[in-house]
Amino acid sequence: MDELEFLTALLRIPSLSGQEGAAAAFLAEQMRGFGWESFVDPAGNAVGHLGEAGPLVVLLGHIDTVPGEVPVRVEGGLLYGRGSVDAKGPFATFVMAARRAQLAGRLRCRLALVGATEEEAASSKGAHYAKGQYAPQLCVIGEPSGWDRITLGYKGRLLAHYRHVQPSAHSAGELRAAPEQMADFWAAVQARCASHNTGREKLFEQLIPSLRRVASGGDGMADWAEATVGLRLPEGVDPDALAEDLVAMAAPAELRTEGGCPAFRSPRTTPLASAFVRAIRAQGGQPAFLHKTGTADMNVVGPAWGCPIVAYGPGDSRLDHTPDEHVEIAEYRRGIAVLADVLAQIA
Repeated sequence: MDELEFLTALLRIPSLSGQEGAAAAFLAEQMRGFGWESFVDPAGNAVGHLGEAGPLVVLLGHIDTVPGEVPVRVEGGLLYGRGSVDAKGPFATFVMAARRAQLAGRLRCRLALVGATEEEAASSKGAHYAKGQYAPQLCVIGEPSGWDRITLGYKGRLLAHYRHVQPSAHSAGELRAAPEQMADFWAAVQARCASHNTGREKLFEQLIPSLRRVASGGDGMADWAEATVGLRLPEGVDPDALAEDLVAMAAPAELRTEGGCPAFRSPRTTPLASAFVRAIRAQGGQPAFLHKTGTADMNVVGPAWGCPIVAYGPGDSRLDHTPDEHVEIAEYRRGIAVLADVLAQIA
């Protein structure tokens, strides 16, 4: 397969979080066909190893997607499909760039490519497993940055699941309804975030809440209200401490939290970041650095590995999770060229 055929074939394989088996098997088969050591590990990750000497570089991208079918097709130089941007496109870029550097005889490092599972879920199962399997000198995370941009940091995350149950009461009575109590909790969360954000103008520095789900009902004997609140955490906000605050704010309702991870930022003055700057310029681009308000597997492995790390991949992240998800084919090919150049610089 050429570069476009490879990504197109990968996009045609459904791989919702927790259901990545077919995509992982396809990737392992393709990488074995290149002569690489390749397998599916116990976490369901598609893994490829190549290179015999030099520093170990881990190329970690996720192969799971969110729900929603985007018909795979090429239109006007654009490749559509769920995962084309987030993040099968970036991982296909990893595979094709490694292959290009190897065939050109320019690879002087050891590579471990990991197509990770369940990044879109709260578990990040694949990244947590990989975290204990490698001790790399350098790492690239597969996420859309645009071919001429390099991502250095991501905000942290916390999910909070609220549930309140109370005896049924007449709407004209004194007892506040369960949905009203839930609305009070949401207002308190917003106020807590607004207090933290006072004087902080940059989004990367702000604590940002989102109301992800709301439901309510009753059976004549009891009424209930539920909500899921997502929070994007800036540096300095500990997810465990914030979870304790939210539990107290929700009382007497029950509150369960999950997916807590702190924000992470890598410095721009590393050999890896410098290699990307040179490679982007060699392709005629003007490189720039990004700090994302979302969360990625960088938050999982970055603190554990403590090595130079960036996130890179073709695609516009504003298209993540949308019905219009697509990547420019020219950008995908240019991203492959940039990463192949980066890998050739590492020794």
